[in-house]
Amino acid sequence: MAGTYRFLIIDGYAKQSRDDFDAAGMKHAGILYANMLHAYLPGAQYDLLYTSDPGTVIPDVKAIGAYAGVLWPGCNLTVYQTDDPRVKTMIDLCDRVFEAGVPQFGTCWGIQLPVFVAGGEVKANPKGREMGIGRKICLTAEGKKHPMMKGKPGVYDHFVSHDDEVTRLPEGSTLLAGNDYSHVQAAEIRYKKGVFWGLQYHPEYDLHEMARLMVAREKKLTEIGFFRGHEDFQEYVGRLEELHSHQDRKDLRWQLGIDDDVLSAAVRQCEFKNWIDTLVLGK
Repeated sequence: MAGTYRFLIIDGYAKQSRDDFDAAGMKHAGILYANMLHAYLPGAQYDLLYTSDPGTVIPDVKAIGAYAGVLWPGCNLTVYQTDDPRVKTMIDLCDRVFEAGVPQFGTCWGIQLPVFVAGGEVKANPKGREMGIGRKICLTAEGKKHPMMKGKPGVYDHFVSHDDEVTRLPEGSTLLAGNDYSHVQAAEIRYKKGVFWGLQYHPEYDLHEMARLMVAREKKLTEIGFFRGHEDFQEYVGRLEELHSHQDRKDLRWQLGIDDDVLSAAVRQCEFKNWIDTLVLGK
């Protein structure tokens, strides 16, 4: 594709959820993706579609075909709750993108959605919520040679925030990484005419954004046992913010168990850069 590259970014959060992020000082999911896109393709243009807002018009297959790629940030919907019209809208849209053959990339909800659309299975994780830093994510044998994972360590940690997990990949998929908490942490999904590179974790986050997400979710996280109370919560979030501002703090790195696989954008976001280079630019 010559000239300017234009992308479609799908933000499925309802306005109330976006307002909650504003109150917590966190960037919206779609904006986090737009910033990540511009970090690796500075001249890219994008259309940001809020699919849960009333009156939003969903593009047809022909209109989707004009995009260089479609990007799916996380979302707080549940993909198997198909009686929710917001979920159905996103299922229909993802299916249209597969039909158009436009490359897709997504995280969290953005791996569960294409799996569900292509015939796989997503369920609530019986272990409960995986939150903050997902530990000891391991590349599979296929992952070690797959172009999406080029430059990724064999074992790494990453930002996570999810209740549901992929329990069965659809036919035509390749498992690329997983950990003890969620067997599927990275995968390629091939369906109809399209290819989707998906991650359960969040390369678009940094420590600041993860801290702000926790602020938005403080009540829920405390109720399910991640924190003993507000003071405990504030102390932890404060240390995340301090390490974000001072990444050479050996004490905080050690206390929080956070290393360069989480702190370095080059490592944390290499899957997205590889998607741009391989499926968009065709390098």
